Amino acid sequence: MATYAIGDVQGCLTPLRHLLDRISFQSDTDRIWLVGDLVNRGPDSLATLRFLKHLGAAAQPILGNHDLFLLAAAEGIVSLRPKDTIQDILTADDRADLIEWLRRIPLHHREGTFFMVHAGLLPQWTVDDATQYARDVETILSGPDYRTFLQQLFHGPTTPWNSSLKGMPRLTSIARVLTRIRTCTPSGELSSFSGPPEQAPAGCIPWFHVPDRRSADAIIITGHWAALGLRLEPNHLAIDSGCVWGRQLTAVRLEDRAVFQVDYADRRS
Repeated sequence: MATYAIGDVQGCLTPLRHLLDRISFQSDTDRIWLVGDLVNRGPDSLATLRFLKHLGAAAQPILGNHDLFLLAAAEGIVSLRPKDTIQDILTADDRADLIEWLRRIPLHHREGTFFMVHAGLLPQWTVDDATQYARDVETILSGPDYRTFLQQLFHGPTTPWNSSLKGMPRLTSIARVLTRIRTCTPSGELSSFSGPPEQAPAGCIPWFHVPDRRSADAIIITGHWAALGLRLEPNHLAIDSGCVWGRQLTAVRLEDRAVFQVDYADRRS
């Protein structure tokens, strides 16, 4: 039995299948953790969701920013952009089942010393803090007020995190951190920078390199930052290696940190 953490799939089902072949994945004994952004920008978003849903307990996905965008699009809260590739989901016969399943996928997964989240954590958050904050957002996403939450997330004010926040501003601030953070100031103010970390604007640091961050006692698994690429550090596994941008899809076996990759155009079985 082995557990593999897999980077951002983004609707690239063929590379995902080839990667599972590469690791000799057995759904009855092995598990895969998927770090979010299951859909969008790649060619097979609908087939990817159906495939992962069919895997059942063998797959542990979490939500990324593109997955939240899909949920908002399904409610008419956002309009599709030219590069979006989720129209096939929105017109599918099983759309309702897939959206209902997606709404109940968590924003985090915590097991042993590992904590998986799509983008990262604010430096002042402990892993216990992040667990509770993620659960609060997961509760509203799976409940009757999820449309109000998504409306505020995509069209409401962008409120910086503050522990005194209440209600929807608090929940949307948490969701933005968990699914969008890359760099921030030492005090935890997010930037919108998405390029290589060495080109980050003055005063902004990769969240995982902020001195004395309070989650450093756990091994955080993230995706989201394709320009960062694959980076394995003692307490951080960054595994978005840019598959949808024509690079690689990565799996890391958590028991020994062995790395497995396939190219986007890899046609090997």
